[in-house]
Amino acid sequence: MGGDALGRLTDIAGNLCYVALAVVAVWGAFMVIITWRRVAQVRFRNERDQNAFLAQLNENLDAGDFDAAATLCADDTRAVPQLIGLALAHRDLGPAKLRHLVADRFQRDVLADLEYRVTWVQTVIKSAPMLGLLGTVIGMIGAFSKLAATNKVEPTKLANDISVALITTFDGLVIAIPLIVAVAAINVRIRKMEDLVGLGLTQFFDAYREVAEREPQLSR
Repeated sequence: MGGDALGRLTDIAGNLCYVALAVVAVWGAFMVIITWRRVAQVRFRNERDQNAFLAQLNENLDAGDFDAAATLCADDTRAVPQLIGLALAHRDLGPAKLRHLVADRFQRDVLADLEYRVTWVQTVIKSAPMLGLLGTVIGMIGAFSKLAATNKVEPTKLANDISVALITTFDGLVIAIPLIVAVAAINVRIRKMEDLVGLGLTQFFDAYREVAEREPQLSR
């Protein structure tokens, strides 16, 4: 392949690299936003809000009104109410099986979904610098191909290839670094959500066990 043809090819490849970087940047930002919103949808804002919900739920449990408790949970889309609603719907199971059912559903419907979304962001974090490195290689190939094509090369043509090499590397790092911080923040929110869910379910099962022991017929 001649130097001129190789130079044109590297110019096209450099432009495609810019497009690829733009695509992964948009996709990474999009996944961060929807993952952040998803965590907000399934968690209580703080322990005080969760305790307020559990206090209202316990009033229904103490009164033996499981239907009202189930309705209260059905009207709330957050993880703890939905998991408690699942437990109430299957309260004929033994305590061990009930806890296992709730834990399995939490892992499958909530944590696995969040992990899937975070994995996409981590993929962008890994791929953006690699695309930047690819752009660096493309730019250097373009520069050397122009040097090989003629004894006298205009500096502006070399500058264009060198700029591709540098800008794509810069873009890859600029994309990856903020996403690393974003993923760290999301993981902190997920860990806090897990702690709140574990605390809320423990409080529910303790209250439910007391009601079941006091009035066994109400748990059926």
